[in-house]
Amino acid sequence: MTAQQSSPQPDQGDTGTSLPPGAQIVVRDEEWLVKNVTRTDHDGDRIEAVGISEFVRDQEAVFFTGLERTRDGEPGIELMDPAKTSLIGDDSPNFRRSRLFLEAILRKTPLPQSERGLALADSFLLDPLPYQQRPAQLALSGRNLRPRMLIADVVGLGKTLEIGLTLAELIRRGRGERILVVTPQHVLEQFQHELWTRFAIPLIRLDSAGIERIQREIPAGRNPFTFFKRVIVSIDTLKNTDQYKHHLEHIRWDAVVIDESHNLINRGSLRNQLAQLLAPQTDALILASATPHNGNARSFAELIALLDPAAIRDPERYSADDIKHLFIRRTKVSAEVREKMSGQWADRGPSESVHCAATPAEEKIFEELARVWLPAESRSVSEVPLFPYTLLKSFLSSHAALSSTVEARVKTLEKKDDPDATGAELAALQRLRELTEGLTEQDSAKFTALVAQLKEIGVGPRSETRVVVFSERVQTLEWLRSAVPAALGFKGKALEEAARVMHGGLSDEQQMQCVEDFGLADAPVRILFTGDVASEGVNLHRQCHQLIHYDVPWSLIRIEQRNGRIDRYGQTHKPQFRALILTSEVDGAKDDRTVAERLLEREDEAHRSLGTAEAVSGLYRAEAEEKSLIQDLLKGRTVDESLQHTAEEAAGADDFLADFFAQVDDTAPPVSDASAPDESSAPPKADVPRLFTTTREFVDEAVREVFPDAQQSLGMDRDPENGLISFKPPVDLVHRLKALPPDYRREQRLSERLLVTLNRKLADRSLVRARESGTSSWPEISLLTDLHPVVEWLTDKVLVKLGRQEAPVITADVEAPVYLVQGIYSNALGRPTVVKWMAVTGEDVTDDMVGILREAGIGPTMANPLQRHDVDRLRSGIPAALEAAEAFLSRHSSEWDKALLAPIEEYRQRLGKWEQPTLAGEETKDDLSRLADSLLTTGRPMLRVLAVLDSAHGSAAQA
Repeated sequence: MTAQQSSPQPDQGDTGTSLPPGAQIVVRDEEWLVKNVTRTDHDGDRIEAVGISEFVRDQEAVFFTGLERTRDGEPGIELMDPAKTSLIGDDSPNFRRSRLFLEAILRKTPLPQSERGLALADSFLLDPLPYQQRPAQLALSGRNLRPRMLIADVVGLGKTLEIGLTLAELIRRGRGERILVVTPQHVLEQFQHELWTRFAIPLIRLDSAGIERIQREIPAGRNPFTFFKRVIVSIDTLKNTDQYKHHLEHIRWDAVVIDESHNLINRGSLRNQLAQLLAPQTDALILASATPHNGNARSFAELIALLDPAAIRDPERYSADDIKHLFIRRTKVSAEVREKMSGQWADRGPSESVHCAATPAEEKIFEELARVWLPAESRSVSEVPLFPYTLLKSFLSSHAALSSTVEARVKTLEKKDDPDATGAELAALQRLRELTEGLTEQDSAKFTALVAQLKEIGVGPRSETRVVVFSERVQTLEWLRSAVPAALGFKGKALEEAARVMHGGLSDEQQMQCVEDFGLADAPVRILFTGDVASEGVNLHRQCHQLIHYDVPWSLIRIEQRNGRIDRYGQTHKPQFRALILTSEVDGAKDDRTVAERLLEREDEAHRSLGTAEAVSGLYRAEAEEKSLIQDLLKGRTVDESLQHTAEEAAGADDFLADFFAQVDDTAPPVSDASAPDESSAPPKADVPRLFTTTREFVDEAVREVFPDAQQSLGMDRDPENGLISFKPPVDLVHRLKALPPDYRREQRLSERLLVTLNRKLADRSLVRARESGTSSWPEISLLTDLHPVVEWLTDKVLVKLGRQEAPVITADVEAPVYLVQGIYSNALGRPTVVKWMAVTGEDVTDDMVGILREAGIGPTMANPLQRHDVDRLRSGIPAALEAAEAFLSRHSSEWDKALLAPIEEYRQRLGKWEQPTLAGEETKDDLSRLADSLLTTGRPMLRVLAVLDSAHGSAAQA
């Protein structure tokens, strides 16, 4: 771009953006700092900006290049002509203002799409584990047109952390400004908490309370997804609310995350419809699930089509190679995971079966079930073949659950018009009703055994030990909650606080509160009685390593999911599992030894040998496993015979999906070049130019420059020993903090005082201390990552220290003036494809600006001689420097484009073979072809003069 062509002309067919983040623009005669730029379909570029001139200072605004016009009809958004850059001196110590300005530009400029390495992976509050960085590496690999993937790691490996790392890298590339996270309702706060405390990525939570708050805060009829840029919401809220569906149809996202995405598979369901709506509306799409398919090839192909419609040619037959650019899966026994744990995940103990001999009252029920409902010849009194096993499973849970099941069935039968057809079953149900009436805890062998086991574990009034107790039946959970604490000796207030119940009948707020309280060390809760609502995605390992199956689900997958609540990354104690096995002496009784005990053994065997039990049955879904098992039991098969039968049927049907889920691939994900590291090495790091070596150094210098009287103006206190920084946030920062979780802002009173640090150990201790609190899991001190609002605020403050279209002159060790020029090529979507930091001396151009600065002695120890320079002479050299910079970019642009062209051409070849448009939702082959075109570099580069280096002997005295 020459001087005459620097101003944007958005309405004249220029498909690339000329307004990179960090640029200063003039709109309506006021100055603004560009924060983010996205392309719209009809209105040109959508520019998010913050005011920097006095009248609009710190105000946020959105402009559209296609709509802004002056009174004369000219484009109303002006990017300064680089040839008209004003040069100013810098009188700050050590040229601090100039160095900060250059560093701020480096930080604000998105990394180009050609940069495949990780830029931020080592800067967050988590262990630098290469296996957790692999998904981000895959997302940036370029193998797919967009950063889209399915993270299918088994339970407990840290999928939330992997998602956070991926989102952080997208944000650094300018591709994560607008984020939507969709999760089950009971993990909303957990997910929100992890992304903020670990990565400083704030999400506004739209649970039931959050929706009410939003309705009070935003104008009536306003789309809440435009009011908040980064949102986390439950999938049940979205799928059941037509209003939100309507809002979603009219908004585009940079990134959408859908957790527990196996719930999307059933085509035609509300969850599936939601996914079909969101997939075309976002650039990045991250699906996560430890059990990502139901064993049906076509259903799994439809899930993959959300990510890349052209990935699979034949939805009935495809291979791992077809989806390797979209799919990543590891288990605890995968080599990279096992070798890199370094004590962060203790090996689990065995699943211990605790036999409980049935009481006389229970033996009578066993006898009734064996004689009437489950006779050996499989002739049951019930007209519903599977109902006898529903009765059996209820009884194996508790007499309370059996009673509830009997009553529900009686009500159903009494509504029928044919009493003769139902008479025998009603009579049999009446006998069961009589057998369960009046039963108490003393009549339950499992209850007695549970209390004994809890005492053996150490759960009691004077102990900190915690335990999770699982049951499939709500009636069992409520009964245990009412009876167990007293049996353990809890009294008074502790009797009410010692145990909590969690099940699907609770509201989202109640479920989240259960999880949070159980994870706080000082909270009085000692026992969490929970249903299988907690078997997916919930972290229960923070203060607990003991789990008891009060009843056992008839599914290997569900057993594994339950165990994964405490057997997961970050568990420092050996997870201990117990299962209560009710036994009977009644001839023909199908007690817990028939099914439950054998399933426990098979799950443990599969976990230790394969790392997962998901593929053992070949059915891949908990519901399918249980239904198939019951049907086989009706046919007289044992558990082992049933599992063998289903596995053989899957193999006979050529179950090639087992290649993905039984034989887990340990290799690192494919990347776009042949020089990619193997799994034994960490993912490659991005080449990110830095003038300041650390964020700490930048923050320290920025505070000195922007707030020289920080102690007085901000009330800032700094502890030199532990690195704690405490200050009162000014009004403009408080406004930015509104993007943080409201509960966190309120509990920590952030508008009154902020506690931040650059010391990771201090931040980690604060996080641990919060978990040991009985009031809140939000840490008092947050880590200043590069994404933290405080760091972003200081960066913007530094940028506006210079006036409109000004660049500093720095006295340096150079022979002739050196012009520092930023050059950016973009694609049709407005995203940088090439970013170069050039140093221009005459006709000589290098793209190693930081190296030149160091050679010239620019650094924190340099002296500022306060010399005045001949700015007219230096300004006269700007047009020639810009011309030389553009010529340099033009000569090398085709070489730099190679990193983009290869994967795009590979995708085009795959697109040419795609013959299944019906799986693509709203995206057709033409849509994807246009998307491929839009990713290529287009137009001429944007140039910007950043600074000029001038020698001391080249300066001239000025009046």
